[in-house]
Amino acid sequence: MKRPDLSRVPAFPQQYINLVTGDDLNSLLNEQIQSTNAFLQNIPEARWTFQYAPDKWTIKEVVQHLIDTERILSYRALCMARGETASLPGFDENNYAAASKAGQRTKEHLLEELKAVQQATTYLFHSFDEEQLERSGIANGASNYVRALGFIVIGHVLHHIRILKEKYLY
Repeated sequence: MKRPDLSRVPAFPQQYINLVTGDDLNSLLNEQIQSTNAFLQNIPEARWTFQYAPDKWTIKEVVQHLIDTERILSYRALCMARGETASLPGFDENNYAAASKAGQRTKEHLLEELKAVQQATTYLFHSFDEEQLERSGIANGASNYVRALGFIVIGHVLHHIRILKEKYLY
């Protein structure tokens, strides 16, 4: 496989792609399921409601954000891979977090759902051939393409794990 062509990707999500080392998308997706689950599983339950500042998310909300964002990015990839020509909507991550009710969920349920979503994403990207990985579309008012969305999924998780380590688990 190959890495995404950044000239085909909006500026903002390029930061996520740049966090990803390696170029085998399918292997990276598989590995991330295990590494993410192992990392999050080791965070004590009592820390899952911690906020490092009053206006910041709890760890539960961060994990719910990972779930929501991966679902949305995978849906975008599916639409583009299948040749969708309609512009796909954006989403406001803060509104989603506020409406998620993540605080009412248990650590175990959030981890189970995250793992299921990551497995579904892995199956989806494994199903794409080279032609489908190169298909593009419009999401949130900007052009993007399927291969890049796979790397964005991975980099987005890496970004939030880094924040959890730096701001929540110091």
